[in-house]
Amino acid sequence: MVFNRSRFIFVFAALLIAAASAQAQSYYYAYYQPPTMSYYRPDASSDYYASRAKVVQGGSHPTVRGSRAVIRHGVAYAPENAPESVKRAIWATNALRRMPYKWGGGHGSFFDNGYDCSGTVSFALHNAGVLNAPAQSSELLNFGERGRGHWITVYSREGHTFAMIAGLRLDTTGYYGTEGPRWHADGRDTWGFEARHPVGL
Repeated sequence: MVFNRSRFIFVFAALLIAAASAQAQSYYYAYYQPPTMSYYRPDASSDYYASRAKVVQGGSHPTVRGSRAVIRHGVAYAPENAPESVKRAIWATNALRRMPYKWGGGHGSFFDNGYDCSGTVSFALHNAGVLNAPAQSSELLNFGERGRGHWITVYSREGHTFAMIAGLRLDTTGYYGTEGPRWHADGRDTWGFEARHPVGL
């Protein structure tokens, strides 16, 4: 068998390139893979659950059976099994669902013509009877007790806050033109947020 030096060099170079590519790819995953995120995951399809939830009461105090709130046409229905304070927070916050986003809104007073993120969450907490004065996102970092609550969890970081109330997300984040206090059936990324909850809730 005749030794072909050119072919040997070509094959050796190809192996080196393949090895370098694999190593580079491993470095990419090692250094650039995003951190593990934490999401709220409903127990069932939100749309399916909302469509099958049995309404107990309508009007200004919409209520459904069970322990999880649902949204219908933008209105949050409080779960029948929730504490009265949680129901009051949900019913009161329904009044904000068409309000626009307003930077600093809801800080001078709980009643305003627009709300930002912390103003919205403060409004809900106030109507739950657990907050006496509007708070900024940085102040909500020390609200209540550390960790997630059974009925209400406030997620805060510098610059933004939102809340999970009886399974619904109360948030001002939206697409252009839709920002403002809104109920959402889905969760969102909580990486970088501090989770706090009212005592007993």
